[in-house]
Amino acid sequence: MNNIPLAEKLRPSTLDKFIGQTHLVGENAILKKAIESGNIPSMIFWGPPGVGKTTLAYIISKQLDRPFYTLSAVNSGVKDVREVFEKAKKEQQHSILFIDEIHRFSKSQQDSLLGAVEKGIVTLIGATTENPSFEVISPLLSRCQVYILKDLGKEELLELLEKARIYTETELQKKIEIQESEALLRLSGGDARKMLNAFELVVQSEHNEVITITDDKVLNVIQKNIALYDKSGEQHYDIISAFVKSMRGSDPNASVYWLARMVEGGEDPKFIARRMLILASEDIGNANPNALLLANACFQAIDVIGYPECELILSQTAIYLATSVKSNASYMAIQSAHGEIERSGNQPVPLHLRNAPTKLMKEIGYGKDYKYAHDYANNFANTEFLPEKIKGKKFYDPGNNKREDEIRQRLQSLWGKKYNY
Repeated sequence: MNNIPLAEKLRPSTLDKFIGQTHLVGENAILKKAIESGNIPSMIFWGPPGVGKTTLAYIISKQLDRPFYTLSAVNSGVKDVREVFEKAKKEQQHSILFIDEIHRFSKSQQDSLLGAVEKGIVTLIGATTENPSFEVISPLLSRCQVYILKDLGKEELLELLEKARIYTETELQKKIEIQESEALLRLSGGDARKMLNAFELVVQSEHNEVITITDDKVLNVIQKNIALYDKSGEQHYDIISAFVKSMRGSDPNASVYWLARMVEGGEDPKFIARRMLILASEDIGNANPNALLLANACFQAIDVIGYPECELILSQTAIYLATSVKSNASYMAIQSAHGEIERSGNQPVPLHLRNAPTKLMKEIGYGKDYKYAHDYANNFANTEFLPEKIKGKKFYDPGNNKREDEIRQRLQSLWGKKYNY
């Protein structure tokens, strides 16, 4: 095989050869009708990796016979966008600009798209794996139609795998027998590109005239080639796991190392920042409430700055979280509450805590005898707030740290022996 990936070789150029997303491009589907009319809006394709976002954009440009420009938000900036706009202005036909991973564009970079989209210089097609409601600025989102793409199902993946087998047999002039496909399907996770990459690696590892593919062979080959096979899949999750566990384990050095690995691998900075936001609450919580504030500020700053400068903010935040005192008391509290609901079901709200917006509700006791805390000394009134069946149940147990020791003492002074603080 040459150096062109199999997934690229099999990329279809017409809708009738496109596999999957029948809710969008099947018979009488909304996007298919728009393409056939020749009048497509600017749009955002939102869906997981390897489900056809790039391919669909390419097919649209081919079917409408329009100039097609493509940029990746990972390594493109405002200058690249402007260059495309200048070229598009000179075209006789309305151009299509495809931006892969548009969620990685900062706010200012997304702002730079507005004018050209509004004036019709280009039709924008953006692809994102992230919720565009959070990752695409409102003015741009309001000018685009959002189409949601789904994971490919088993039948669709098997259809694609058969196409790959036939194509590869012809290319290599060898017989390929797929005796088992479960491992390929499981490794793909609904991602066609991952499945084809795995299939190609297994074929390349064989030198016999007849290549037999089994689940054991697939797993063995992929394990040996994990970095080559999927630098954004299993390794992606392994490294983020190491990063989170290093911060949880109070090791700033390991935290920065794994952060650098992710930065060099082109990881989405917002993905990193989100995990730090979660850790700030799950593993630090009220032991140091400032951790959540800093993690949130980090997330917001990234949206403004983007790579490469934002790695400094990521580093500062990771070190702060790693060196902060730890407590998982808030996490344990909510888990305990979930467990109680599972055991005792949905208990009724006590009458004195219920809202009473109507006369009838007041007459049957809604809100009766409720004590308004601010009418009492220290803004506290000893009231039962849990359902009768589970009153006195403690879900939050403060952690063993200076800040939560203060919380424990306050709760003791308020509730006495009720919750055994």
